[in-house]
Amino acid sequence: MRSVLAAVALCVSTCLTTPVVAETATMAETAPALTFERIFASPSLDGPAPRQVKLSPDGRFLTLLRNRADERERYDLWGYDIETGEWRMLVDSQALGSGRELSEDEKMQRERARVAGLKGIISYQWASDGAGVLVPIDGDLFLAKLDGTVTRLTDTEGTELNPGLSSMGGFVSFVRDRQLWVGPVGGEAKPVTPDGEGETIRWGEAEFVAQEEMARLQGYWWSPDDKRLVVQRTDEASVGIVTRAAIGAKGTKVFDQRYPAAGTDNADVDLYVIDPDGGNKVKVDLGFNADIYVARVDWAPDGSTIYVQRQDRAQTKIDVLAVDPATGASRIWFTEKAARPDYWINLSDNYRFLKDGSLLWWSERDGYGHFYRFANGQWMQLTKGTSPTTALVGVDEAAGTFTYQATADVLTQQIYRARLDGTGEPELLTDPAFTNAASMDGKGRLLYVTRSAPAQPPQSYLATPDGTRVAWIEENRVEGEHPYAPFLAGHVTPEYGTIAAEDGTPLHWMMLKPKMEKGKRYPVFFQHYGGPGPQTVTKGWGGALAQAIVDKGYIWFQLDNRGSANRGVDFEQPLYRAMGGAEVRDQKAGALWLKSLDYVDPAKIATYGWSYGGYMTLKMLEADPGLYAAGIAGAPVTRWELYDTHYTERFMGDPREVPEAYEKASAIPDATKIADPMLLIHGMADDNVVFENASELISVLQESNTPFEMMLYPGYTHRVSGPKIGPHVWNSIFRFLEAHGVTPPE
Repeated sequence: MRSVLAAVALCVSTCLTTPVVAETATMAETAPALTFERIFASPSLDGPAPRQVKLSPDGRFLTLLRNRADERERYDLWGYDIETGEWRMLVDSQALGSGRELSEDEKMQRERARVAGLKGIISYQWASDGAGVLVPIDGDLFLAKLDGTVTRLTDTEGTELNPGLSSMGGFVSFVRDRQLWVGPVGGEAKPVTPDGEGETIRWGEAEFVAQEEMARLQGYWWSPDDKRLVVQRTDEASVGIVTRAAIGAKGTKVFDQRYPAAGTDNADVDLYVIDPDGGNKVKVDLGFNADIYVARVDWAPDGSTIYVQRQDRAQTKIDVLAVDPATGASRIWFTEKAARPDYWINLSDNYRFLKDGSLLWWSERDGYGHFYRFANGQWMQLTKGTSPTTALVGVDEAAGTFTYQATADVLTQQIYRARLDGTGEPELLTDPAFTNAASMDGKGRLLYVTRSAPAQPPQSYLATPDGTRVAWIEENRVEGEHPYAPFLAGHVTPEYGTIAAEDGTPLHWMMLKPKMEKGKRYPVFFQHYGGPGPQTVTKGWGGALAQAIVDKGYIWFQLDNRGSANRGVDFEQPLYRAMGGAEVRDQKAGALWLKSLDYVDPAKIATYGWSYGGYMTLKMLEADPGLYAAGIAGAPVTRWELYDTHYTERFMGDPREVPEAYEKASAIPDATKIADPMLLIHGMADDNVVFENASELISVLQESNTPFEMMLYPGYTHRVSGPKIGPHVWNSIFRFLEAHGVTPPE
């Protein structure tokens, strides 16, 4: 492996001699103004956007999904020969794809995985012997080999959901017609789970809330030796039916969707261990209480034990069960509890079962996310401090190290390496001038880093485990033919700062200013998300949309309120059973601060958000009439009883137990207090924040003669975007602002 890296390093040292981003001073003083039409057109202004980067089992090839310059949402499979430094397309999605319409189940799974807008290849898996790659395209399966040959494995009118190769590569498996199918690679697959159990039974699929809220898309798991599988059986009979109307441009489709709304029953989930032919079936003992979540399932490296993470309905603890594959008998190995009584458990994939039987585990037990090692019933803390760790990147057991991602100075993410025995200090592997993310191969042999900065779109490179870069994957320099190069001279670098929340907590903000004239005051486009989780103020690439809005003469402003991630438990906790409270007041503090600035027009602060951000717009307008000049609410949740169990109850509790918290958090009771101009936007086929959220709000406002405006999109789900629709959304927003006088100075 060292010789391979040395060869790559030599190529890099002789080929890369110019700076990453061209200096603005060498460019023309003026740049063309960005339009919304260009923002959503191809090629993407961000440059290449590789997805699903993986290393072949033999370490020879790096593969990834690369989008096309002429169709930014279509992805093909590409391979990079690490020894020769050559790229080539392995699978052309357009050549193999049938273009036929996907099944409703696959459409919904893509919505859950946040890839509904993508075309071509959205996932793939290497065979364990490195001889080929399993590639799903348009509902069928193909095996692509490195010699350029592609073999079709399935050719059906149905869809092969959740396809996968077994651990040793002997079998291909997938879900069809709610059953799990298994067959030898290249041979005939057959169903290995029962049929005829009823329309509410599904085998091999993760249930709705697991896909949507728990980041668990898997519903079956192969043992390391290919001899056994764990398979999920889901019974949705107890889940309430929501009649969802997907209103399209030429007709309406009605779906009776099993949707576990907050305070209602979840699906019943069981696990079984079976042979590849379906025989020798054993049920896993998940305990007496069926009202739990199966959060994660893993095999021990030697296949001797199955580990199941069982989360309680209130999401205050996780029991890690050790299961005997032969009998299904289980015992509690350990229990992880919420860091404080008025908080919740944040699920993660930041753990690794090690070959010696110990466990590398991520926990917020000391108030910040950190890594621990559990061995022989004892815990050892490996990382410490008030800068939370955020992701496990990789483990090199042979070297005794693990690599992880952590927050640095709140606004960036850096990659570090530390020792599994807890000795020594963590080693910084990335450049602090960028915010970084990373992944590694299974043995920790190579590091793949993605990084960006306010003036640099995402770049990616290969590095040795110590962080030394050996090859660019996408250098993405903004110069020459780069799509963003013509606009770089007009690029605005964000300014950063903090203001104090009501309890003195510093809140980080980001601002982009247009070219301003002395003595004039400018309108503000105040963008927010606000909900638990996403951090929006970072020192990474923010995309071109904000630049286009600044080009129109607006100040772009963002503020991360209490409740957002990467600041520790106490920073997130104020939203516990109180959504629509502290975060609204924090954003108000931002608006009041803006009004104090001599270059801001205090009468022209418009607030915008989508999804939870749309909910925030409504609550902000309701709480402080007259504070904002206008508000745009995109796909807002209006009443939390309409949203699903796992997300809503994590933060709000069960509405059957705390109805008063839900009443206070709702945007419906105070909707008639909205006195400022408000634009409501919603996709009429939204299956996430269902359209009833909008229709109930519309009805309340109309029945009370409260003025508002709306723009509805037939056929669109929670993602209302695309080459034509995207510009329509944003042009509609700015026509709305112009109509209400929220405009730049003359």
